[in-house]
Amino acid sequence: MLLTKCIHPQLLGALGKLGHGSWILLSDGGYPHQTAGNPAAEKVYLNLAQGLLTVTQVLEVLKETIPIEAAAVMTPPDGTMQPVFEEYKSILPEVPFDYIRQFDFYDRALERNVGLLIATGDVRNYANLLIKVGFIKHPEGCGNY
Repeated sequence: MLLTKCIHPQLLGALGKLGHGSWILLSDGGYPHQTAGNPAAEKVYLNLAQGLLTVTQVLEVLKETIPIEAAAVMTPPDGTMQPVFEEYKSILPEVPFDYIRQFDFYDRALERNVGLLIATGDVRNYANLLIKVGFIKHPEGCGNY
């Protein structure tokens, strides 16, 4: 048995292939998964139904599974802040956030360092989130990973 909350085999395998500096895209249900994500990224579909699962639910599990160093959210073309952003920041209070306009966010999600795309059934507007895998700090003398 695993001690982590995450028990999804494909997701665990994909996370195990990523390293420090890799990015993960958590996308809402309206995201263009096939055309606005790195074609080489592994895709995990957790969009069972509208509202299931949400980006927030997946983020809650991921924060206990991997170290998260940075995050970026998609803003509308006019740059307005969305209520979901504060929710993400409350889950990751120590993590710096970038705010990226919609079409620039699509370009960022196409970059080669985006190694995993997780499709959710989140129905909230602009609920898309990029998170950067951090490194694990070990006791002195053990190195960092």
